Amino acid sequence: MAKTELRSEVEIDAPLARVYAVLTDFARYHEWNPYLPVVRGELVVGSKLAIELSLPEGKTYELMPEVTHVTENGELRWRSYWLLPGLLEGEHFFQLREHAGKTRVMQGQDFSGFLLRFAGNSLTLAARGAVYMNQALKKRAESGS
Repeated sequence: MAKTELRSEVEIDAPLARVYAVLTDFARYHEWNPYLPVVRGELVVGSKLAIELSLPEGKTYELMPEVTHVTENGELRWRSYWLLPGLLEGEHFFQLREHAGKTRVMQGQDFSGFLLRFAGNSLTLAARGAVYMNQALKKRAESGS
């Protein structure tokens, strides 16, 4: 089965708790997040989220992933699939680490499935979207908004 991993990191000059608070305040994503402008639902393992994923220079997708992991001030993960498991699956995650008053955020997306070979430019746009989101998260957390 085909697999692709995308990773994007950013260092934010803000404490871990501040970055985590911005990252988990889904109700305000529309104010700053160009990649995931809409996320609704509870950040509880086993619950479903409603996500609008907006690819740069591309399409917008509606996703209904299941939250698979939540560690306060540490890590968030959700997983979704298209039509049926095995066709196209994706796991999206954020890992946060604090060092010397700054926070390093790694955003990752792991894709697998039969249809992955046809994803083409969408994966490039997804990688770019994650970078844009990381930069927007940095700006938001550092501004104290």
